[in-house]
Amino acid sequence: MELLIEAIKMDWWILLPIFLCSILVVGVVISKWSYYKKNQRNITIYMKELNRELSKGDLGAAQDTALRCGGVIGEVIEEAVRIFTEQKEGFSRSFDISAALAARKLESHLSILGTIGGIAPFLGLLGTVTRILFTFKDMAAAGHAAQAADVMYGIGSALIATALGLGVAIVAVIFFNSFQSIVKHFEDDFQLIKLLFLSFVDSEEETKPAYTSSKVNL
Repeated sequence: MELLIEAIKMDWWILLPIFLCSILVVGVVISKWSYYKKNQRNITIYMKELNRELSKGDLGAAQDTALRCGGVIGEVIEEAVRIFTEQKEGFSRSFDISAALAARKLESHLSILGTIGGIAPFLGLLGTVTRILFTFKDMAAAGHAAQAADVMYGIGSALIATALGLGVAIVAVIFFNSFQSIVKHFEDDFQLIKLLFLSFVDSEEETKPAYTSSKVNL
């Protein structure tokens, strides 16, 4: 405990940014965890419903399914229904734009975790190196009067900055990777929705030539 108090007194200038980084990490983690949990959906249920409704050509029911689904997945489904209704030929490109915008929502503020995970250890290391340099300076000034216990005490308190920096960075990196995995899962769901709608776009395009040729024969 004495080492920590000593570190706060001597290294407050570097411990303060590390402390602010830890607050940012906690805030982003709570915010994103709550957001992902609120938007989590069992896509299998809605895919079955959409497949049945699109097979019947009931786009109104498909729109209702999107509204019942809600969240980011529901927004993407709703946009897919709109694109399917208005511009089937350019469905793939238009859907990709909508999915990319939804993914951007999911990824917002994750860069904070990635940045803190990268710089926090260096902040701690900077504080430790600076304190060790000052400790050596004090040793040189004290000359032979300097005791090994005082030197070790100074170095020990200096290492606290590195330990705190590493601790913040580890937590930030763990949640950054976890949240990236969650975003990837959402993006996989977007691709499933795209493939489902594309299957009906392709089936309609395949029936058009046959219909045209039958009219010509008549």
